[in-house]
Amino acid sequence: MVSAKKFETIDEYIESFPENVQSVLEKLRATVQEAAPEAVQSISYDMPTFKLNGKRLVYFSAWKNHIGFYSIPRGNETFRKELSPYEGEKGSLRFPLEKPIPYDLVKKIVTFRMKEIQDENK
Repeated sequence: MVSAKKFETIDEYIESFPENVQSVLEKLRATVQEAAPEAVQSISYDMPTFKLNGKRLVYFSAWKNHIGFYSIPRGNETFRKELSPYEGEKGSLRFPLEKPIPYDLVKKIVTFRMKEIQDENK
C-alpha cells in the first residue's frame, strides 16, 4: 500500500491512503500528540515520526492489512502481556486494520518512551 513517493509531511503521508486507513492514521497521530505534546513531527524513513529531544520517540506506517508501530520501549516487559497479540518483527507492533486499534496502549507506550528518553538525558 505504501507507494514509492517520498513524503514531505505527515499530512501528505496520511492523504495517500484510502479514507478508512486515513481515519486510523489521524487518530493514531492525535493519540501520540496528546501523550507527547512537546514531540516534534517529521517524516523519517518515509514514515510519520515523532521526536523528543532530537531522539526518535515513536513512528508508524500503514500496510495492506495492518498499522506498523515502531520504537517500542526497551523495558517493554512492563507491557509484555498487552503487547503480545501485536508483536511483529524486530520489536515492532502490528495493529490489524480489521480490529480496533489499542489507542490506550499506544498512549502507554509513548509515555514510557518519553520517560526512557528523559532518563537518557540525565
